[in-house]
Amino acid sequence: MKMRFREDGTFKIMQITDMQEIPAISKDTIALMERAILEEQPDLVVYTGDQIKGYGVTYKGKGEELEREVAQTIGKLLEPVTKRGIPFAVTFGNHDCQVGISNQDQFYHIYKRLPNCIGEQAEGIDGGGTCAIPIEASDGSGRDVFELYLFDSGTDAREGGYEAFDPKIIAWYRKQREDLREKNGMYVPSFVFQHIPMREYYEVLKRVDRGEKGAVRAYRTHKNEYYKLGETCGAGDIFLEPPSVPDVNTGEFEAFSECGEVLAVFVGHDHDNDYAVMWKNILLAYGRYTGGNTVYNHLPNGARIIVLDEGARTFTSWIRQKDGIVDKVSYPASFVKDDWTKR
Repeated sequence: MKMRFREDGTFKIMQITDMQEIPAISKDTIALMERAILEEQPDLVVYTGDQIKGYGVTYKGKGEELEREVAQTIGKLLEPVTKRGIPFAVTFGNHDCQVGISNQDQFYHIYKRLPNCIGEQAEGIDGGGTCAIPIEASDGSGRDVFELYLFDSGTDAREGGYEAFDPKIIAWYRKQREDLREKNGMYVPSFVFQHIPMREYYEVLKRVDRGEKGAVRAYRTHKNEYYKLGETCGAGDIFLEPPSVPDVNTGEFEAFSECGEVLAVFVGHDHDNDYAVMWKNILLAYGRYTGGNTVYNHLPNGARIIVLDEGARTFTSWIRQKDGIVDKVSYPASFVKDDWTKR
């Protein structure tokens, strides 16, 4: 199934993240999904990981029935999308594989068997949930005018924290980027969707004293440091927990910065963060926590909406909650141009 801009030159994406559901699915999760899809009518839904609470006790002791139980749960979770025939793409978070089924098996045995699941696993990359999805021009010419990358950002590291981002994915992305340039005669503007934030999500924050009001304590490589939103953050941005990033930086952001075609990165993972800030000409944004009350959360659940403009390096985004929309922004107009060279 090919993605194409609408005749009016727009393409609408809905990002769903961190539902972290168990077989007894939260009514709040389904209610939000039904309302958001009804109101927004997206062209594509992107799931950015932790669809299930893989470590949940309700999945334990299932034995041979485990895959069937997980498939039933995922089928119910995605029903608001699949019953309407809306295309969707999926990547994974740190908790999905903790259920005892690999991301690869979940991808092929569960998600790819549901209707309108798009995106093929990247060649040479282990697992599932790493793919490239082109969006074609509205004129029917078949030209690729935008690219969506979904990356499996890994799971918990054995020594604590999170796995380093796989360098093989970075190499695959670079090749895909250059192949697209050769095919289309130019670098194709793109988005990246993944679960775990990059270390650069700290760079847009401001380090402050421990006693400053609203200061958030950080951990691991930022142990005993305290942060608040930086000067380039907007009035609607929310920062309530330290970004949970890998200890080791394998150069993912640097790769995105090389050719200027990546406009934005959208992640999940941190349920109590919802900020979107420009850093070195790339927008670093969170999707809103979408789940119910199966895990910690202190924000109204929601979904991030992104509306692309064909032929322009511009887009509009907002958070859709059950009671309406909040935090509507336009890229790049809404964002302060951060002169990072002076930092």
